Amino acid sequence: MNTDHRTISLAERVFDRLENEILSGFYQRGELLTEMKLVSDLGVSRTPIREALHRLEQEHLIDITQKGFLVLGVTKEDLADIFEIREKIEGIASRLAAERITEEQLAELRETLELQEFYVPRKDADHIKTYDSQFHRLIYRFSGSSVYYDTLMPLHKKVQKYRKASVENESRAVQSAKEHRIIFEAIAAHDGVKAEEYTVAHIVNAANHILNRGK
Repeated sequence: MNTDHRTISLAERVFDRLENEILSGFYQRGELLTEMKLVSDLGVSRTPIREALHRLEQEHLIDITQKGFLVLGVTKEDLADIFEIREKIEGIASRLAAERITEEQLAELRETLELQEFYVPRKDADHIKTYDSQFHRLIYRFSGSSVYYDTLMPLHKKVQKYRKASVENESRAVQSAKEHRIIFEAIAAHDGVKAEEYTVAHIVNAANHILNRGK
């Protein structure tokens, strides 16, 4: 039994690492992976790698071919769909959070926002990205709905490669923090209507910045 638990735990860690490396662009779209390459890269046996690859296929991040595992990643078309879905439902999560948030949860959200605001003028992209992501993750959680959380978290995670480039853009990083501030103020005032409105505007702005970059 203990052996099974360790195997599952290892497979989970392998999945998390591979998912992160695909979504961050470490493994590029079109790159071909093999079990032997991953055994060498990760230093683990084939069993957890096979389990992780199966999950990655279910997530449509890789495709199984006769030659190996083809990295699909997230395309610009996928990205547009992801933002469209987020635009429709993330505002509702913010509205629910505004209606349901406790004082303790509000303090946690405030601390996360203040840390993001601290790192923005210091142009620390890694920390900005961390606390930007955490701000959204907390709102999903404080909505009180596991369905919204489980729907939004994978979508938010899938845009990480593009979000890194976004937070490295100084003007967008500043604007994003300002948008988070007004969302926070609406949630703190328990104004669900404004929280939803500001969140939708924030998602639209993020989508426009990322999707139109380089055009």
